[in-house]
Amino acid sequence: MATIHQATLSPTKLELLSAWLPGRHWYPADDVKDLQRIAACRFDDPAGEVGVEMLLVRAEGGPLVHVPLTYRAAALEDAEQHLVGTTEHSVLGTRWVYDAVADPVYIEALTTAIRTGGHEAEELVETAEGPQRRDPQMRVRGSGWAQTSEPAGEVFRAEEGDPAVVVTSAVRLEVRRVLSDEPAAGLLYLSGTWEGSSAPTVLAELY
Repeated sequence: MATIHQATLSPTKLELLSAWLPGRHWYPADDVKDLQRIAACRFDDPAGEVGVEMLLVRAEGGPLVHVPLTYRAAALEDAEQHLVGTTEHSVLGTRWVYDAVADPVYIEALTTAIRTGGHEAEELVETAEGPQRRDPQMRVRGSGWAQTSEPAGEVFRAEEGDPAVVVTSAVRLEVRRVLSDEPAAGLLYLSGTWEGSSAPTVLAELY
């Protein structure tokens, strides 16, 4: 399960992304106006150290964009080029926010979900009355059927693009950015649904 604190962030996630997205060569605009959060859900980090969130955002007049993020208490080694920014969390302190395609915790969670038919984590919000369950804004599901998943392996390469291509010692992943109704090319993929979506949308594929 994913534990979420009632907290303020400075800058906010949308402010970070508004500054970061125009610099991505795959983003189909020169600026981001009035960026809105459309949906989101979490994966669980078994170690309880890294926050893993899949965000869908849209700017005024722009496309629907999939941005998986990880939140860390310290910088991720050799991942400077994938740093979205840092933010001050009113409960947890400074958080390093990364484009998750370069983060091994996200890659492991994504690979496992795809292979085993897994889904998003249960969300528990910490409140003064104790943890309260919250329904995710997005539901995801892997297409696989394996009972267990072998480790995703060491991340060798994470290439920006649409899709972002991640190569590890054991798998190749393609994470879609600008979302469409294009079907998956193979049998192993992660799809998502959210309020207003008419059918499951492919978010990532595993090869």
